[in-house]
Amino acid sequence: MKREVVFTLLLFISVLFVNAQIIVTDPELPIADQPVTIYFDSSKEPGALKNFTGDLYTHTGVILEGSSNWMHVIGTWGDNSTQPKLTYLGNYQYSLSITPDINNFYNVQGGEVVKKMAFVIRSADAAKQTADLFVDVFELGLNINITSPSQNSLVIELNDAIDVSASATLADSISLFINDEFIKTSADSTSLTHTILADEYGENQVKVVAYSQSDFVADSFFYYVRQTAIVEALPAGVQDGINYTTDTSVTLVLHAPNKNHVFVIGDFTDWLAREKGYMKVTPDTARYWIEIEGLTPQNEYRYQYLVDGEIYIADPYADKVLDPWNDHYITNETYPNLIEYPENYTSGIVSVLQTAQEDFQWQVAEFQPPAKTDLVIYELLIRDFIAKHDYQTLIDTLSYLDSLGVNAIELMPINEFEGNLSWGYNPSFYFAPDKFYGPKEDFKAFVDSCHARGMAVIMDMVLNHSYGQSPLVQLYFDKNTGKPAADNPWYNVDSPNTAFSWGYDFNHESQETKDFVDSVNEYWLTEYNINGFRFDFTKGFTNTPGDGGAYDVSRISILKRMADHIWNVNPNAYVILEHFSANSEEKELAEYGMLIWGNMNHDYAEAAMGYSSNFSWGTSRGRGWNVPHLITYMESHDEERLMYKTITFGNSSGNYNTKNFSTAIKRMELDAMFFLTIPGPKMIWQFGELGYDISINENGRVGEKPIKWDYLDINERLRLYQVYQSLIKLRKAHEAFRTSDYSYSLSSTLKRLHLNHTNMKVTILGNFDVIDGGIDPGFQETGTWYEYFTGGSIDVTDVNETISLQPGEYKIYTTRKLEVPDIISDVDEPKLILSGYSVSIYPNPSPDEFHIVLKTDKSAYIMLEVIDLSGRKLKSLISKKHRGVLNLTWDGRNDAGQDVPSSIYFLRAVIDDQTEVYKLVKQ
Repeated sequence: MKREVVFTLLLFISVLFVNAQIIVTDPELPIADQPVTIYFDSSKEPGALKNFTGDLYTHTGVILEGSSNWMHVIGTWGDNSTQPKLTYLGNYQYSLSITPDINNFYNVQGGEVVKKMAFVIRSADAAKQTADLFVDVFELGLNINITSPSQNSLVIELNDAIDVSASATLADSISLFINDEFIKTSADSTSLTHTILADEYGENQVKVVAYSQSDFVADSFFYYVRQTAIVEALPAGVQDGINYTTDTSVTLVLHAPNKNHVFVIGDFTDWLAREKGYMKVTPDTARYWIEIEGLTPQNEYRYQYLVDGEIYIADPYADKVLDPWNDHYITNETYPNLIEYPENYTSGIVSVLQTAQEDFQWQVAEFQPPAKTDLVIYELLIRDFIAKHDYQTLIDTLSYLDSLGVNAIELMPINEFEGNLSWGYNPSFYFAPDKFYGPKEDFKAFVDSCHARGMAVIMDMVLNHSYGQSPLVQLYFDKNTGKPAADNPWYNVDSPNTAFSWGYDFNHESQETKDFVDSVNEYWLTEYNINGFRFDFTKGFTNTPGDGGAYDVSRISILKRMADHIWNVNPNAYVILEHFSANSEEKELAEYGMLIWGNMNHDYAEAAMGYSSNFSWGTSRGRGWNVPHLITYMESHDEERLMYKTITFGNSSGNYNTKNFSTAIKRMELDAMFFLTIPGPKMIWQFGELGYDISINENGRVGEKPIKWDYLDINERLRLYQVYQSLIKLRKAHEAFRTSDYSYSLSSTLKRLHLNHTNMKVTILGNFDVIDGGIDPGFQETGTWYEYFTGGSIDVTDVNETISLQPGEYKIYTTRKLEVPDIISDVDEPKLILSGYSVSIYPNPSPDEFHIVLKTDKSAYIMLEVIDLSGRKLKSLISKKHRGVLNLTWDGRNDAGQDVPSSIYFLRAVIDDQTEVYKLVKQ
């Protein structure tokens, strides 16, 4: 049936409530080329505008035939001054006149057909608003629309009454039929009303037909008069969610304590509440379940649950859902052949099941993740890391990350969240990978590819809260208060945290929440072979009132219980907490085996800018912990970027100014010296290794940010990458960087770090001031010490003899001579222009072949070779004397004839005694 208004709360709740006519129209059937008045009743609004009486504005547009997008939107989102204002009529009633007609009001173009008007109604200060509201629009001619009831499928009790009303245009008569049996004809050719007494159990169809002399049109709805649900225990071995029993059958289980009845509706029930979708209930009334047979193997079926006849939800345990508001922005390239949303059959999120799915063929069956203390994690947001925002492209960047040396990738939340462009901390479905990044099989391929390179995959998991699209929120929601209902098994009505709260707060003391948390964690560990979780805001895993900063016995117990379950599934899994609570509590959790996020953004930023700082809190020892389980980071998704702060707010003295780009990028190297060398796990935020200098607040804090792979064209940034690379290589290659025997002086602008191991001792010095300084190195022993980056040596006879350092200068001294890293030097010099020579490369980027044309004015020795980001030679192209034009092709293979993966490479051209490097992008 065509509903007068379909409304779903994008920001709050997407639940269908019966007969909640918050918008009505005059006339009842709006015609596209005629005027219409919209009436809004705030007393029936289920969200923030309930009983509102102040000024209201509307963000409004139309839905055109053949599209589900808002079109011809009036004004600018968020700017009420550009949008229509509603007229307050008193008694919570508002109106909006759409004149001279709908088409002209919205500037609809010739040939376009309006199917719906769309509205979001907002308060003057934009603090409160409705969900998306839709009103059907008709073309001039014979039309019929059932205006009551507002659903196309009702579930009712025996002897309930159903009030039916319908409106028509240009009709001669209107008739009502029940199960194709004629009931009545209205004496009024514009409307019909009738009351049905549901006096028999079973399925029924109500149809209203409008007739003209030459034509007729019909609208209909269905109702099901239910008997008491069958009470029966769950079949053996099934669990909440989707249980695939054979290639043609499935058992669905919904955990919904204290609900009255549940139907599954979907492709297999014609989207109606029918006998074959009526779910059985367990003896304890906690779960509803049904066996569905006769399914076609590998065919996808769309479905929802209809709970108590009025709440429509997708399956909380589905691993694929369809979103009517956001899926149309996902391209076929990102998610090929995505099944269509069932338009005109339902509203809200829809779940998908598919029997006989092919098993993923894992290439790395047994993966040994890096030790907790050896972790070098790379945190990234797929959206802002690669323009195509899909797993396949992310796989293609792994050579870049592998070359950098990181051994773990931490993905910001990738389970279904609200919208497409979010950071992901507004989760809705916990078992479904978000389709904006690609199919679930591609995510598995990404995990497998990481494991093949020795990289662990860590998933950012948000179990502190959910938002309104979560079916667990929707199942038990008080529409009058706009909060979870008091009987919600999973959520608190109000968050107990008085300072920090987002969305709807999980009640972590509830057994239902504990069971749900365990099922989520176990699923990702076993189904996707991920290696652990970074849990968002674990400070909130408690019902203890306050800001969460104090030692909390209950929270400790909750987190230990959760970690124990994870380790029972996978003993090597990482349990990482964004905790930020009392140090005594973090110490206890760390010593229990968990890893704790250590935010050192402020001090590393102050140091880079040239102000006072202290890095001691970035060490486990500085916090008094007995285990090195502090994951220190200078930047994460949540902090301002160091490079931005330095070039914006940096200190200076004389000609030395940290705001200067070349100086600031060298200060990033200095920070890295005292970040990656301190023993213990570390985390890098994406592009930090290239000195990302765009503010976190550009385009809004969580808005899209520029993707800066072009930074690699800048020698200073490439050098910073190579410095990171060389330091990570040191960590991996030498036990001294994993030692527990270390000391430091990190509180002044002249900083020092000592690492002691039987194989090698290390002294690291750095001047974070903006003036020259002399530092007591405090070498651990006399003798020869070697400087890592230059290969030079000093003979130490006095371990305390002062060493002079220029501002921003650093030294790494070791008691063993190490291989000097291959790092670009003299980046402050102008880029070398090869006199008398020219090099051209095309196409670039290229998926396979690169054509290289070199021209020389005189005879010269020429060597051309392809190297990777670490400077390792992959392919020798030529090495000989030559004059004139030289044409060469690199086929994307190495010297062994193997195809190299998509990544960034360099052509190194040596011509006599001159060298230049050109970037090659292999797609």
